[in-house]
Parts: sequence; structure tokens; C-alpha cells
Amino acid sequence: MIKNYLKTAWRNLAKSKGYSAINIGGLAVGMAVVMLIGLWVYDELTFNTYHKNYDRIAQVMQHANFNGKIGTQTANPALMGPELRAKYGSDFKYVVQASWNFNPLLSIGDKRINQEGIYFEKDAPDMLSLHMLKGSRAGLHDPHSILLSASAAEALFGDEDPMGKTITLDRSQQVKVTGIYDDLPSNSSFANVKVILPWSLWLIQNPWASQMEQPWSSNFSQTFVQITEKGDMESISSKIKNVKMDNVRDEDQKAEWVVFLQPMSKWNLYNEFRNGVNTGGGIRYVRLFGLIGGFVLILACINFMNLATARSEKQAKEVGIRKTVGSHRWQLIGRFFAESYITVLIAFVLSLLLVVLFLPAFNEVAGKKIGLPWLNPIFWTASLVFVFITGLLAGSYPAFYLSSFQPLKVLKGTFKVGRFASVPRRVLVVIQFTVSVMLIIGTIIVYQQIQHAKARPVGYTKNGLVNLSFQNELRKHFEAFRTELKNSGAIEEMAGAVPVTGVWNSNGGFEWEGKDPDLATDFPNNSVSYDFGKTIQWKIKAGRDFSRDMAADSSAFIINESAARFMGLEDPVGKTIRQGDDRFTVIGVVDDILQESPFFPVRPTFYHLDTYDAMVNIVLRLNPKQNPSQSISTIENIWKKYVDDVPFEYSFVDEAFGDKFKTEERIGKLSSYFAVLAIFISCLGLFGMASFVAEQRTKEIGIRKVLGASVANLLRLLSKEFVLLVTISCIIAVPVAWYYLGQWLSNYDYRVEISWLVFIAAAVLALIITLFTVGFQAIKAATANPVTSLRNE
Repeated sequence: MIKNYLKTAWRNLAKSKGYSAINIGGLAVGMAVVMLIGLWVYDELTFNTYHKNYDRIAQVMQHANFNGKIGTQTANPALMGPELRAKYGSDFKYVVQASWNFNPLLSIGDKRINQEGIYFEKDAPDMLSLHMLKGSRAGLHDPHSILLSASAAEALFGDEDPMGKTITLDRSQQVKVTGIYDDLPSNSSFANVKVILPWSLWLIQNPWASQMEQPWSSNFSQTFVQITEKGDMESISSKIKNVKMDNVRDEDQKAEWVVFLQPMSKWNLYNEFRNGVNTGGGIRYVRLFGLIGGFVLILACINFMNLATARSEKQAKEVGIRKTVGSHRWQLIGRFFAESYITVLIAFVLSLLLVVLFLPAFNEVAGKKIGLPWLNPIFWTASLVFVFITGLLAGSYPAFYLSSFQPLKVLKGTFKVGRFASVPRRVLVVIQFTVSVMLIIGTIIVYQQIQHAKARPVGYTKNGLVNLSFQNELRKHFEAFRTELKNSGAIEEMAGAVPVTGVWNSNGGFEWEGKDPDLATDFPNNSVSYDFGKTIQWKIKAGRDFSRDMAADSSAFIINESAARFMGLEDPVGKTIRQGDDRFTVIGVVDDILQESPFFPVRPTFYHLDTYDAMVNIVLRLNPKQNPSQSISTIENIWKKYVDDVPFEYSFVDEAFGDKFKTEERIGKLSSYFAVLAIFISCLGLFGMASFVAEQRTKEIGIRKVLGASVANLLRLLSKEFVLLVTISCIIAVPVAWYYLGQWLSNYDYRVEISWLVFIAAAVLALIITLFTVGFQAIKAATANPVTSLRNE
């Protein structure tokens, strides 16, 4: 019997090639979308699970209350790790102090490469469960050691054995290779780390860190911990909450610092905080794309249902004959499910081919390195479940509907599909286009939000700014390098600084005349050289810029407008700011410079002159009268005069600024692609519905044509129902989209206002697509020979 069902189902598919192609194509596209989304969601949900003890690893973070607004940061004082070990050691298996990621130059002989690295305390390899290919996890116990990833070792040594070899770090520090570890997977928070160096070496290289007068007031490092086997993350987090308040000076206690543990399992998907409350993060996109994947699959299944029922009268005779010869309804249901599962299996094979074909492009857009896990039994188990559910969804309604036909009416030729039978199909079309219109609206709003943030004033001129790394040789010969570059005509100006598009350090403990004693402070404090302002072309609102002619400027601050407002200073120029025993005079006020997220307010910020040793970046303004590539070539040639053993690398500031939108742009692109596919699948559904209606009204159309109806009249007759259905979809979609997009935008302080024009545009687009889709089938029916249709009827 099953064999007979399969043969009959296959014969029907082969007989109706056009119907089968649309059905299989729609399901294949829908299933491919679901698989791509599923791979992405799985990659996100399994983030950091490579690390054996990831459920007991956490990052030490801090909340600080600045005048009613609670900020959250990952930066900690360098003493955080030692303090946790000393006072709460029994709660932790490992406590690891770390630097931020950096890009050191590794040299051996004439070979030089840059690799992303980090300074870790000695227990980090055990905590992160690094898979050591050579050496052991104890490799960081020597302060002059280095651990290399397999890829970094290959890039530097090729086929040679790196163990025990000496590498020159940044052309000055000798370190010995004590271990090679397997590269971490792309869904690890430390995936980009290819070089691990001892924290003890960082302390040797940066003696100022241990010589600070107020070490607890400066946050410039990271702290990671692994709790004990029996430890409870929440209780330990609560236990250590006052560790900073117990150590900071009185004036810094106004910030009410609260130290807490952020579990590794939440680093990727729950990494956003608003006013001290974890508001999620990437998890909202996991949920969003999970919903989109489910909707797309449902849309594809709806197509199958609509196209199957559109052919119902053609299959009615088969049902009548089978029932007459004794087939039970459950047997007929099995026969139609057989056709459904054959269709789904073919679609699944095609969807796998589509995934293989488009996965590289998907990875590029999503910023992933996902592969199909062909050898993973979980993948194939999930695929079987996926095929079963899809076949069940797609085949259930047609199977139960078609098997319900009465054989007597069918065989007498009096069977006709009633009007009530079309109600479910109309509902399904409304559902399809409700989802499609919501996706259209969402895509437009995401695009508008990104463009709104990109158009935000940044307080300086991005175009023409170039970043270079601040090498030691350039620190020694900075003025000579600057003069030669300016004389070459390649640049207009040059300065040393921290990166323009980021904040590297923040400090508290500042006092000034008129300050509220209860006011807590924590200001980003940027080290710059004299010509920083002229280089980035910041806009001075009051006072003046730093000047080489003013020796007192070494103890001067330039503040931004947000700082002036925060400090309550109507005329800040000339005012004195104190920090401990240090005194700084405000000499100027500049427009707010957007250094951090473009979606949030600019923080009160200070700029001060500092030694070149405190700067990590050189910023150049290219000469606008010269071709940029020519200027870059000139800069490279002059660079090599001063730094002949370091590869010349540069980046444009406007590109670095654009990186701040990567997450939103990725989501926007993926949403737009899925929206297009959802619309495509919905159009297939409309096509099937139009086919059904045209078939059902063949006699009516023939009579109307004989009586003189024009093609336009018939087109309007056949299209109005679909226009009504899509209009209903728009009415449903608009308020739902407005609510959920409003919720999404509420995550951003700097956000676009939702315009009703967006909803109108989405509705008009949906109606145009409807008319084009239905119009083809309507015109085909309207131009058919009425004599033929009436003879057949």
C-alpha cells in the first residue's frame, strides 16, 4: 500500500511539472533560509562553549552611579585581581588579570608579522582550557615567555619547530616560545587572540601601573575569574560587590561602585546594560531571526497548502474512485501525506545545495565562519526532525481537506468547491502578507536608524584622517617625522593621541569650584599632542587650543560641551580642575566629539597634553589637494626611513567610525534578504491562489467575455479580492510593526522617529507586488478563448 501511495504521488508530481516546480522551489527556498538561520542561531547559542568550564567562568565588571545614572564597564583597576585573591580566594579556582587586546610586532631574523595578542596572568590557559599542541599550559609562569596559536606559529616559523625559539616583541623585548595552542573557534570571545603573553611582563614594561598614587581610581585592565566547583555565581557576585568601595578614596565613593560577575555564558547574548540593568543584547537578534525563520517556513508551507487545494477539483476524481473501491479516509490521508513528504524530501535536498552555494556569502554578511557539520549526528537528527515537521505542516491541511470529498458527488460530476472552503486559504494569504509587510517595514526602519546615526554630528572632520600605529622609533623622532611629512605635501597636519574613535581610559576623583559634594565623577581622559585639534579639525566653542608657546598648557585641560554642562560651568575657561594634588586649568571648550557608540550620548570628556609614551596612535590629515593613494605612498616611504623593520599599516578614521555600525548593518542586510525571500514565497502563494480562483471561475469568465467584458474589467474582477486581502494584511501589520519596532528603537538613546510614510510606503509596495503577481494569472484567464472554456464547462 505504501509503495502504491509513493508511486501515485510521484506520478502526480511528474504529471503537474509547473505545480511541482513552484511547490518544490518555494519549499526549498524556505527550508534553505531556515537552515541558514538555524546554523547562525546555533553558533550564537553555543558561543564560548568550547571552553570546558564556561559555565563557571566570569568577567569582573562594575556599576557606577553618576548622579542617578548608572553606568556599567568592563575596565578594572590592576589591583582588582590581587584583591580578589587575597580576600575571596576560597571562592575562586582562578583569578586572572589581563590587558586589552593589542597588535604586537613579532620578529625572528628577517621575518616580521603582526598578530593580535593579549597579556594574561599565568592561570589563563587552564581557565580557558586551551588545547596545547606543544608545551604545556604552564607556559606563562616565566615573565619572558610567549604562547602562540597554531596559525601564528605557522605564519612566523613555517614548518620549523617553534618551541624554545626566541622572538623579539615590538623590536625591543626578547621572549621565548613555551607553548603552541590550537586556534580558538570563531564563536569564542577570544577567537582573535593569536598571541598570549604574561601579565607579569606587562607590569615590567609599564612600571607606572604600580607607581600610581591612586591605583583604585584608574580603570585600564580586565579581570576574569573561574569560581570553584561548588561555588554559586550569584552568591559570589553579591559577596564581592563592595570590593572597590572598600579601597577607593572618599571622593570616589560617591559613585557607589558595585563590583559583580558577568558569566561567560552571557558575554555574547546578554552584554548590554542600561542604568545598571542587563537589557539583553544579541539575544534579541537570536529571537528575531528565530521568528523570521519560523515565519518563512510557515510561508513556504502555506504555499504548498494553497497550491494543493487549488488543484483540488483535479484530484477529486481520484478520491472518489479510491473511496468507492473501499479506501478508508485514513488511507487517503496517508496517500496525500506521501506526496507531501516526497515533495519535502526533494525540496530538502535542493535546500542543502542552496545552503552550500550561499553559505560563504551568508558568512560574509553575518561576520561568521560557519560550516555545515556533515559528520555531526546531531545535524542529521535535526534535519530528519526538520523534514518531518515541514512535511507535517505542509501536508496536513491538504490531506485532511482532500480526503473529505464525498465520492457520490465527485463521480456524478456535481462536486464543486464551495465558497466556505476558500476561507482558510484567504486567511493563509493574509498571514503571509502580514508577515511580509512587517518585514518590509522592519527593513526600512533599520536602514533609517543606521542612516540617522551615521548623519549624527561627530564634532570633527572624519574625511581625510588616517591612523598609524605609534612605534617607539617615532616617539623618539616624532617632530622630525611630522616635519618631513608636512614638507612632502602629503599631509596637512599630524598629532599623537589615543584613537579618535574610542576611549582608552577614564578617571574619577575630579574636583572644581562649585561642585556638588555628592556629585560622582568618571571622565574619559584623552592623551593628545599639541596639534591634535588642528589635525582632526575640532570646533572650539570657547577659549583656545593647545599651544607650544604656552608652557603652562602642560597642566591644561580642554573639555567638551557635555563636560561643561555636567560640571555646571557657564563660563568654564580659566577654571581650575583638581585631581588629588594635581591642578589643571581649563583653556578651551570644544564640540562633543563622538568617540564611542553613535547611538548613545557623548560622555563628559577631558583632553590633555601628555608624553608620547602615553599615546598609541598617530592621526594624520591628508592633503586634500593631492591624490590619497599618492599621499599614502609618500607617507610609507618616509615611514620606512624611521621604522624600517615594521610593516607599514594604516587605516582611515571614517572606516573605523563605520565599524561602529557593523552589528546594525548586518542585521539590516540579513533582514532585507529574508524580507525579499519572504515576499518571493508569498508571491508564489498568491500565484497559487490566483490559479485556484481562475480555475473556479472559468465559466463565469467565459460568459462575461461573451457578453462583452473587456480584459481590464476581468482583471479588476479577479484582482480585487487579492487587493482586499493584502489591504487587510497591511492593517494588521502596521500596528504590530509599530509596537515592536518602537520597542527595538527604545534600546537606543539616539534614534530615528518612526514616520507614517514608512507604513504607507510598505503598504503601497505590497499592493504593487500583489497586482503584478495576480495580474499575470488574471490576464491569462481573461485572454483565454471563451468558447473553449464554456465547452469544457
